[in-house]
Amino acid sequence: MELKDYLRIARERWLLITVVAVLTVAAAGFYTVSVTPQYQSTARLFVKTPQSADGGELQQGGQFSQQRVKSYATLIKGEEVASRVVEKLGLDETPQDLMERIDTSIELDTVVLSVSVTDPSPERAQELTQTVAEAFAGYVRELETPDGQQEAPVKASIVDRATVSGSPVSPQPARNLGIALLLGLLLGYGLAVLRELMDNRITSQEDITAVSGREVPVLGDIHFDRDAVKQPLVRGRSGHDPRVEAFRVLRTNLQFIDAGAANRCYVVTSAVPSEGKSTTAANLAQVIADNGQRVLLVEADLRRPKLAEYLKLEGSVGVTTILLGRVEPEDAIQKVGGTLDLLPSGRIPPNPAELLGSAAMLKLLDRLRLDYDVVLVDAPPLLPVTDAAPLAAATDGAIMVIRHGSTTTDQYASALDRLASVDARLCGAVVTMSPKPRKRRRGYGYGYGYGYGYGYEPETTRRARKRSLLGSRGSSADR
Repeated sequence: MELKDYLRIARERWLLITVVAVLTVAAAGFYTVSVTPQYQSTARLFVKTPQSADGGELQQGGQFSQQRVKSYATLIKGEEVASRVVEKLGLDETPQDLMERIDTSIELDTVVLSVSVTDPSPERAQELTQTVAEAFAGYVRELETPDGQQEAPVKASIVDRATVSGSPVSPQPARNLGIALLLGLLLGYGLAVLRELMDNRITSQEDITAVSGREVPVLGDIHFDRDAVKQPLVRGRSGHDPRVEAFRVLRTNLQFIDAGAANRCYVVTSAVPSEGKSTTAANLAQVIADNGQRVLLVEADLRRPKLAEYLKLEGSVGVTTILLGRVEPEDAIQKVGGTLDLLPSGRIPPNPAELLGSAAMLKLLDRLRLDYDVVLVDAPPLLPVTDAAPLAAATDGAIMVIRHGSTTTDQYASALDRLASVDARLCGAVVTMSPKPRKRRRGYGYGYGYGYGYGYEPETTRRARKRSLLGSRGSSADR
């Protein structure tokens, strides 16, 4: 991935990153509040050897002391010193427990040794530290005194006595929360990148191109519209409605697929159900008819027909009735409005795949396209059933409907394999339910894929709608 991809992940998945960071900080805060404060006291010891006026002996004595200090830093944390402290103070803990709370450090290039002890009580920490320093000084004197002599050549003297600390060394709220915030952001971003890498849903033109292996045109980008749940069709909507304009863009881009060709016939399908193929076919047929062309919408989804229901027409007589030889096509076709007609599915048969792949169905499509400028066939999804594949092979190609953020690359690839297995042509893709882009200028909204789609309303219309809205609010307040 490139830098822009990482920036895009941060922008699109900011909520995940924020939630992880907040949870991490909350966990650190809970730990900081619940943990017992620990206080630390420190004493300093100076290690020296007998002095001499000779400069060479002074240097050798200093080097000898520095070497001894390194050994003392280990001995002072040993069991012997801890045992002496426990015995002297009459502690209820074992020497091993005390050893874990003793810490030492050596100041660089010096003979100064620092010893510290931590404890929940600041006074007790001071007492333990001072006792450890005193016990160690006596222990060094015993170790370094040669046999038969009374004085040791090396002495450890306390130069800074232990003091009572006024603030705990742990926990440190500011440090803990700061580190937790940093780790939370890193962890959240890591999870966001991992989710991005594992997410195989189609969300961009690049995803479509990567699966198909070639530049598949995105003929339309239909943004998500809450009103479309109750009113899926664009019939009756204002001509300036962004959803209407999006289907006009789809119509325009489709004209360039077979520019100049007459009596075109396309199959509208998808990889899986609930991608919006039926509403896409119906709305596309409507905007093409609005342009003055004769359009026939064929309901070839013989398993879950929806078009007759959407258009509020009778669907009991249609494709299956014609294929059974009971009626002629002109008797089953119903007028929708203007230059748009509908051929319903008819009764649901027990063998949809056999009917749609039969020679009678192919003959029916050839006959219908002679009487219309554009024939749009609403076919079943490609993956659950095989109905749509032979229809796509018998027409000018398939228009694949892809639901943004729902259709996966695996599903799309499998659908393409279904089309390729029958040498069917893929004319392009239509992305549905994509998120609306951010508005760059007041009154405008842009959405684009292979082509461009935009929706706007004139300033006069916008002002009139605003006055109407303000008026309705005023009347509600009066009531």
